[in-house]
Amino acid sequence: MDQWFRRFLLAVTAAIFVGSVLELILVDHTEETLQWIPFIISAVGVVAVLLVWVGPGPRSLWILRVVMILAMAASLLGVWLHFNSNLEFTREINPSFTLAESIWPALKGAHPLMAPGVLFLAGVLGYGATWRHPALRN
Repeated sequence: MDQWFRRFLLAVTAAIFVGSVLELILVDHTEETLQWIPFIISAVGVVAVLLVWVGPGPRSLWILRVVMILAMAASLLGVWLHFNSNLEFTREINPSFTLAESIWPALKGAHPLMAPGVLFLAGVLGYGATWRHPALRN
């Protein structure tokens, strides 16, 4: 049962990474250098998942864990970048707004805050697949 559940988590993690790349392509998320971060994280994430899928040893599991932590960090960076971009736009079109008045429109802005959050979800699921893994005992 544990093995089946771990493989399920790995499959969902890989599907999230692949789906994210497809969505990023569809929305032309390639205009700036920073916009390539989720592509890179997703590609590395799929490779790390495949390493564990093929050979779930201590080394591949630790690689997966590190990559999943990087995915979660990249996700938080993406949420911040989306929010900051929305905030800058709000402040530009409403120069009389205070910072406090700008926050709500920035939260609802054109750059969705939770879109980068999907990488956080992938990171949590991928890391979860390594939780108490028998290959990491000892």
